[in-house]
Formats: sequence, structure tokens, C-alpha cells
Amino acid sequence: MTTHAEPILEFPFTWDGTHLPTQVDELPPVAKVRTIAGAEAWLVSSYELVKQVLEDDRFSLKNTSDPGVPRQYALTIPPEVVNNMGNITGAGLRKAVMKAINPKSPGLQRWMDEYAAELVERMLQHGAPVDVRTMFTDPFSEAMHCQILGIPHDAAPRLAESLPIAFMNSAREIPAARLNWDRDIAYMKERLDDTEHGLIGDLARLRGTEGYEHVTDEMFATVGVTLFGAGVISTAGFLAMALVTLLTHPEESDYLADHPELMPQAVDELLRINLSIGDGLPRLVMEDMTLGDVQVKAGELVLVLPEGANFDPSVFPDPHRLDFTRTNSSAHFSFGGGSHYCPATALGKKHAETALLALLKAMPRIRLAVPVEQLVWRTGFMKRLPERLPVMW
Repeated sequence: MTTHAEPILEFPFTWDGTHLPTQVDELPPVAKVRTIAGAEAWLVSSYELVKQVLEDDRFSLKNTSDPGVPRQYALTIPPEVVNNMGNITGAGLRKAVMKAINPKSPGLQRWMDEYAAELVERMLQHGAPVDVRTMFTDPFSEAMHCQILGIPHDAAPRLAESLPIAFMNSAREIPAARLNWDRDIAYMKERLDDTEHGLIGDLARLRGTEGYEHVTDEMFATVGVTLFGAGVISTAGFLAMALVTLLTHPEESDYLADHPELMPQAVDELLRINLSIGDGLPRLVMEDMTLGDVQVKAGELVLVLPEGANFDPSVFPDPHRLDFTRTNSSAHFSFGGGSHYCPATALGKKHAETALLALLKAMPRIRLAVPVEQLVWRTGFMKRLPERLPVMW
């Protein structure tokens, strides 16, 4: 039995999303790391132990926001929002949210198909090269979330302005994060006057009704702000990284363009191999226990490393190979797991499928327009993300 792993590594390892950090293949299943905030934490990277931590409620997400606990980085959202789906469930709003983010909601798939085609047409008219983030991945995700929420699409740029700070990894609190939060909450409160459109309309109709007297406008607005923020940063971030993967694997990209029927399973393989999660999934240890061959103690921080599990060769043979026919690609942890498994999984997959089908249909031989080493990667961020992604076709 060990109580300490050596040496203490600085984490995260890298924000470059073109390759798995070299440290990951060399890590023991449980390793001691030092976080951006300067705290020590246990980094869990094997498939078996990642699954164990995510499924065991003695490793708590909610309590990672408690005062005085070791942190991965300073909070950029109010502490009470960390366990957002738990809060939504507690307020009795989960049914409304799950209905809104269901990709089979009436008209949503048609809207996605039409808007993706519209954005692709704009790129074609513009002519290569284009920054596919600016002209496609970001606006597609932002508009989809406006559509789901039932707010005007022209609100997207303003709401999106908050995200580079809201999802920043910093050792210290960021005053601008609170300013952005307050501004966005105020906007969503104003939208509660509209009872006709989208999720915000559904929430607005619940205000003051029986069983919802305790739900404040602040809580209703928080649902909208967090859904837009977490949803956009996750779906747009993954879509950009899926394109990075395809652009750096041109043979596989060409094959997928020629076999679009493979897209659903291809998206799972792209999710497995993607490196968009730039940090670890935090959990606080609630009682002393054994994790692998390490004794962890109550109050310690555990960070789950999805990319470690997703590249575990004991589960995914030849894990660095992009294989759209891999039979168990969907066993990845890119949507988390356990009680905090991402509730928007189906929507996230459908968003990526729709976008990639539209792109590859119009640009079947899409290519990176600059040398891959010229890509600039955002640093100090919860997601690995190229600042620009120039493409040609």
C-alpha cells in the first residue's frame, strides 16, 4: 500500500490538442499531481479506476466547491452552480431541461440540417481558406443553443463573449467572470417575460405555479446561462477538435466522406480519441479508502483523466489509431460517467453528426490550410482549443 506517488507532476500537462501528452502513457493508474491552484491532487488515468471514481458517490462533485477544499483552479462561476444538474433536479426543472435538449424535439433536427447547410454555403461563397471555427463550429453551436432556449439568435455573440473567461483555468479568482455572470443572468431574467418560445418559455410558464413557488427568477435564469455556456463550449469545442483529428488524418477523413453511413459510429470514435477536455474531472474524497494501490483520504482532491481511460490499451487495442470500425468506441468517458454523466450526450452526438455530414458532403477533401505546427492553442482553459482552424478544400 502506498500513500504517495512520485514525482509530483504539474497538471495539466499541455494544451496542444494534436497529440496525447507524453506523460499519459507513462503515468501509474493513480499519480500525485499539483494543480494550477497549487493544490495536490490524485490524477486517475486507467479505464478501470476512472470508471470506479465516476460511479462511486463517495467521490463528490458537489463538494469540490466547498470552502477551503483543494482546488484544481479558482472558480469562475458561483459555487452553488458547480453541481448544476443536481440543482436543476432539486428545483424540479430536470424534466423541462431534458425535453429541451432531446435531439428528437419537434423540428430541431430539421433546423440543424438547414442551418448547417446555410453555414457551409457561406463558406463556399467566401472561398478557401476560411477559419472553420469562426465561420462554422462556433456559430453552429451558439445558434443551436439559442434555438433550444428560445432566445433570439442575435443574442449569441454577446453571451458567447463570456465563455473565454467563464471557462478559464486560473490560480486566482477573476473579477470579470462575476461581471459576465451577472450581465448574462440579467439578460436571461428579461427573457422570462416570453412564455412562448423554447426552454425559457417553458420555464417562464412555471413561475409561481404550484410546486414551483420556491424557484426564483435567479434560479430559472441560471438554467439558461449554464445551458448556453456549458453546452456551447462543449459542443463547439468537441466539433473543432473532431475536425483537428480529421484534418490530421486525411486518409481516414476521405474514407468517412466516401462512407457517410459510418458517421454515427465515427462520432463515437472521434469522441474517444479527441483531446478536447483540457483538465481533469474533479471529485472530492468523502471518506478514507483505497483507490488502486493508493490510500486516499477524506478531503483530498481526485482528478479523473478521460483521455487516460480513452487511450487505455487494455480496453481499446492500438488506442492511438483512428478506427471508424472499432466495435467499442462508445465505451469512452468523454461525457463523464456515473450520476454526473452528461445529460446532453445524445444532443452532442447529433450536433456533431449533422455538422460533419454537412461539411464532408460539400467539402469531401477538406484539408488544413496551414502547417499543423502553426496552430495556436488556447492556454489556461478547460478545453483544448485551437484559436483558429484555417481550412481549404
